[in-house]
Amino acid sequence: METKSIRNVDISLIQHLPMIDFIGNDFAIFDDIKDMPLSPYPTRLNAACFCVCLKGWCRMHINLQKYELSEGMMGIILPDQIVQQGGRSDDFSGVFIAISKSFIDGVLPTMQQLFPLFFLIKERPCVHITPEEQQAFKDYHSFLWSRVKLKDNPFRKEITQGLLVSLFYEIYHIYQGHTTQERIPKTRKEDLFERFLRYISESYKENRSVSYYADKMFLTAKHLSTVVKDVSGKTAGEWIDSLVILEAKALLKSSELSVQEIADELHFANQSFFGKYFKHHTGMSPKEYRRQ
Repeated sequence: METKSIRNVDISLIQHLPMIDFIGNDFAIFDDIKDMPLSPYPTRLNAACFCVCLKGWCRMHINLQKYELSEGMMGIILPDQIVQQGGRSDDFSGVFIAISKSFIDGVLPTMQQLFPLFFLIKERPCVHITPEEQQAFKDYHSFLWSRVKLKDNPFRKEITQGLLVSLFYEIYHIYQGHTTQERIPKTRKEDLFERFLRYISESYKENRSVSYYADKMFLTAKHLSTVVKDVSGKTAGEWIDSLVILEAKALLKSSELSVQEIADELHFANQSFFGKYFKHHTGMSPKEYRRQ
């Protein structure tokens, strides 16, 4: 049954490839992906991936939305996003960093100011950057790689995490410069929203009630809904439904699971209830969507 579901991928998948340096299963850095296989099937990444394209192009779907990364662009995939690789040009090249979810979580407590960055990345995972910004990323990439190679240094992991904090601030600055909408800092609200997203990403298959997550956060459902709407422009219920529908779409397109098995996977009472829920949010039945 596991092989029929969306495949979860982490850094260990590429550890056999040449010309890549690692810190365990937490961090990988490289500049050549010619030996990296292309998979036409959606996968869920358990890592963040950062890339600056130096030449050529690469196409991909992130959470079922199509993107093209071309020369002079930065692309970022966040942990738990569903990714489907498309084609890439023969001359595609760039600089790449992959960071595990747990490695990022290790530095997040020191980066409260950066929570808005993750919202910006979800909205625009691929952005055009200036030659100066491209060079800045390459400089970080080069220095990080030199530190990661020092395998006898007992503080290699801590040094790398410290450099990543700096890199994240650089990327936040880049995104702010390339985003037309200015964001008003709402530190407390953004913190609550981040916690809400973490909770629903862990439990959306089993729990689709706003009150369930409000109870976990010691808030009223009304207050949670107000905060989520203020920060993201979407209601708490819409966020929950979007994750459930995204998962359902991915399973329908990428797995051999029957509609009944998908309904079970997503903890619906029965196939009929799942079908009505899916049609309400997409305008078509699960079988119609699968046939597209």
